[in-house]
Amino acid sequence: MTTTMQRRLGLGDAVAIGLGSMIGAGVFVVFAPAAAAAGSWLPLSLLIAGAVALCNALSSAQLAAQYPVAGGSYVYGRERLGPWPGFLAGWCFVTGKTASCAAMAMTFAAYTVDASWQRPVAALAVIVLVSVNCLGVTRTAAATKLLVGVVLAVLAVVVVAGALSDRARTAALFASAPPGGAYGLLQAGGLLFFAFAGYARIATMGEEVRDPARTIPRAIVTALLGALLVYGGLALLALTVLGPDALARTTTPLADLAAAGGLTWTTPVVRVGAAAATLGALLAGVAGIARTSLAMARTADLPRALAVLDDRHGIPRRAEIALALVVVVLVLTVDVRGVVGFSSFGVLLYYLVANLSAVTQTGEHRRYPRAVPVTGAVLCTVLVVTLPAGSVGVGILVLVVGIACRAVRVRAR
Repeated sequence: MTTTMQRRLGLGDAVAIGLGSMIGAGVFVVFAPAAAAAGSWLPLSLLIAGAVALCNALSSAQLAAQYPVAGGSYVYGRERLGPWPGFLAGWCFVTGKTASCAAMAMTFAAYTVDASWQRPVAALAVIVLVSVNCLGVTRTAAATKLLVGVVLAVLAVVVVAGALSDRARTAALFASAPPGGAYGLLQAGGLLFFAFAGYARIATMGEEVRDPARTIPRAIVTALLGALLVYGGLALLALTVLGPDALARTTTPLADLAAAGGLTWTTPVVRVGAAAATLGALLAGVAGIARTSLAMARTADLPRALAVLDDRHGIPRRAEIALALVVVVLVLTVDVRGVVGFSSFGVLLYYLVANLSAVTQTGEHRRYPRAVPVTGAVLCTVLVVTLPAGSVGVGILVLVVGIACRAVRVRAR
């Protein structure tokens, strides 16, 4: 029976998986709620989210170089801080990102079919993408590269169409105080962080990357900076063309931005781009969650049956299938499109553990100043407490359920 995964991913594969995770979640989901909180100061909130993401990325890269195995912050927390912090990181990631995957599936369906067909189409999308993942990690990387290429081409069309608009208003930037004041700025930063969380997939797949000590840090930083450039350009253009109020109200910001240039043919193009982006995020998300689930199953924090690897492809097929079943049930039974805040809650706590773990690294394993993970830990905490109260409440409830379940298992053992 296979017990270790196969190192088949190069730098380009890892960067593509990171970009596919981030661009799908960010561009088509979070601009509107973030604009509602930050108004014309949205670019500053984006910089805050980017700064937090950069600290987290550097901490994750430093840790991944020392621990190049599947699991990401779950493994780092266990190795550096102990079993409980590791469990909290893994539980937050698996639950938050499972809900996020369901939301991505529903968003894909919303862009492609009528409302009456959205749930079955979303479930079918999950089944198809998990089937691709089960064919091996190289198939996952190849499909993600294709989807990222489609998305970037569509975003280029959106930028050109928006730039042709005569409605651009540079005065819209910083024209008035944020609707929520300083709190609104931070809340928007926390929501926008949802868009940057995809680089975690690279670290969670550390057991499948060639030359991980060199490849993973480079891939994480490259993917993050690429996503930041894309987000920054689109946010500035959307604010100056649509204005903060219209941006906060719309559910299709990029379609509105493209239409502002008078090019009516761009509407179906944007729909194709949105569908590809959400599929890319879903594909990479499922892969990342399965790897974290594998790591948790290896230590009995999840059922040990999920720790079995496929003999042929060396992938956690049981974890993939179990995750698919959960996501399919979610998209068929509940409304999961409003989970941005809940997902941000879980992922920020996940990176809080990563930063605290990086603080403890010493000697040759320390690549960056200790101030980097300390700053990341502080900013993660600040953004968590400024998220919408409902998101924080649901996040705490899910966290308590996980802690209670593990406490029972530990006592039983």
